[in-house]
Amino acid sequence: MTEAIAIRGLTFRYPGAPAPVFTALSLAIPAGARCLLLGANGVGKSTLLRLIGGRHLIAPDTIRVLGRPAFQDTSLAAEVAFLGGPFPFCADIGVGEVLAARPGIDPARRARVLDVLEVDPAWRMHRVSDGQRRRVQLLLDLERTLSVILLDEVTADLDLLARAELLRFVREESEKRGVTTVYATHVLDGLAAWGTHLAFLSPGRLRFFGQLAASTPLRDLCERWMREDRGRPPG
Repeated sequence: MTEAIAIRGLTFRYPGAPAPVFTALSLAIPAGARCLLLGANGVGKSTLLRLIGGRHLIAPDTIRVLGRPAFQDTSLAAEVAFLGGPFPFCADIGVGEVLAARPGIDPARRARVLDVLEVDPAWRMHRVSDGQRRRVQLLLDLERTLSVILLDEVTADLDLLARAELLRFVREESEKRGVTTVYATHVLDGLAAWGTHLAFLSPGRLRFFGQLAASTPLRDLCERWMREDRGRPPG
């Protein structure tokens, strides 16, 4: 199976940090996978997604996305979306005005994503809630035709229905178009049946990567590994 994301021997340290976030980490995620990226707070999930998304300078052969170097090949920006972190878009402007300034979007796809996320083009960005603001952020990337989607805890601001509809849409993209998704989250409800692969980060290393079964006791497994990482007795 073709690799959409290939990481080989990744060692990464932030400037001035006493220790690297990762040491010699290797990982290959196949095209079309829906990979859950799990682990405790602070183990580097966001950092890894940002590296895959080309946000940090690394050697060209260390991380390749769609066969191209993640940082050096700027053409990947048209095919890879990193969705996470704050979205401080608070200007007094309507969503419809923002969309009108973005030419070249397939109208049918835009309409589909507007419906999935239940975004009203009449919303004014300085008046929306945090959850609505997050849905607009998702819209602006997902209305594009993508090959790789990197989700960094973006569902934390969404209500139950919005999260379910988003994950249903991403699964459809995976199954029909072969889009690869890496999803970092702490909300595990229903994800064993949604995901195809699991990557679990322990401090400084990749503890586990493999295929995921719908019957996997995801919550129990993650809790056990986190307890072991922190030296705590079994629950």
